[in-house]
Amino acid sequence: MESDFLEEFPETDEPVWILGKQHHLKADKSKLLLDISARLWFTYRRKFSPIGGTGPSSDAGWGCMLRCGQMMLAQALICRHLGRDWQWEKHRRQPEEYHKILQCFLDRKDCCYSIHQMAQMGVGEGKSIGEWFGPNTVAQVLKKLALFDEWNSLAVYVSMDNTVVIEDIKKMCWSPPQSSSAAYGSMHSHRSALGRNKNTAGFCSGWKPLLLIIPLRLGINHINPIYIEAFKECFKMPQSLGALGGKPNNAYYFIGFLGNELIYLDPHTTQIFVDSEENGMVDDQSFHCQQAPHRMKIMNLDPSVALGFFCKEEKDFDNWCSLVQKEILKQQSLRMFELVQKHPPHWPPFIPPTKPEVTTTGAELIESTDKLFELEEEFEILSV
Repeated sequence: MESDFLEEFPETDEPVWILGKQHHLKADKSKLLLDISARLWFTYRRKFSPIGGTGPSSDAGWGCMLRCGQMMLAQALICRHLGRDWQWEKHRRQPEEYHKILQCFLDRKDCCYSIHQMAQMGVGEGKSIGEWFGPNTVAQVLKKLALFDEWNSLAVYVSMDNTVVIEDIKKMCWSPPQSSSAAYGSMHSHRSALGRNKNTAGFCSGWKPLLLIIPLRLGINHINPIYIEAFKECFKMPQSLGALGGKPNNAYYFIGFLGNELIYLDPHTTQIFVDSEENGMVDDQSFHCQQAPHRMKIMNLDPSVALGFFCKEEKDFDNWCSLVQKEILKQQSLRMFELVQKHPPHWPPFIPPTKPEVTTTGAELIESTDKLFELEEEFEILSV
């Protein structure tokens, strides 16, 4: 397998960058292979339960950008729980958190970031089920779904107008745990506190781990060459989660580059639905790409992309800001994006997103406030 993979890469002294890590082809090709195959790989699937009960039971042909969004988020969760240096090896026992992460993405309506949840949340973004998403839509959907994910309690910030606002991110990541409406306040906050304390040590309160997504348009019909160096620079940052993009109606998850070629994971393979086993483990062979990764010339990239970054702690975000100042903002004109300290005065005020009041821990999507009150009344009756 390794030799097939390595033939794909030319003999070169140029470094390969994968999600903030540098690899040297001549010195450690096998490490590069392990690093790429460790990424969670989500592809089209078939034979899952119909979305919404009567919708499609496969996402082949339309779900590629949703799968890429899942891959970017999964990489954030791996960094959050296992660290960037964690490696996957076939048939080796993996930590419990790994299986818990994988379960968030299984193709079932009760999994937090399943294709079912993403497609249904997309309806609120004006996309009917079975319609192709662009990078910005998938970012908005992840932002909403993350509100229902108590285990990870991520702060998801999607930049507007090519501008990242430091003040707003700090406000969001330091925002106190959500308070409940007065009627159910004490019960709900008690439950939330229990939920928070169960989290990994060090995550009880304070900074919420940040998933930062920056949707960009790097040209009109083609990528403007002026952005290429800055775009590549993003893959070198230790906070890098790569980029969502590709070609019209053909999404890829970009994880790195070699020279002027981007390296990506391709979701356009249809595999059969895999469920978790009774013990909570997942047969994960089909969730790792064990063949040569694909490459494409940067100039062939569609200009509509979304960059992703993960900052587990505030110091990681501060470090990211200084790297951006140094590498991205040095461009005097046509910067790839802006990083500003203060919220622009002409923008509407920034309000950190909050979850609708719902007493389930899953990612059930509440159709209306009526349904919400019914749920809360039921919960009250059950808990009396």
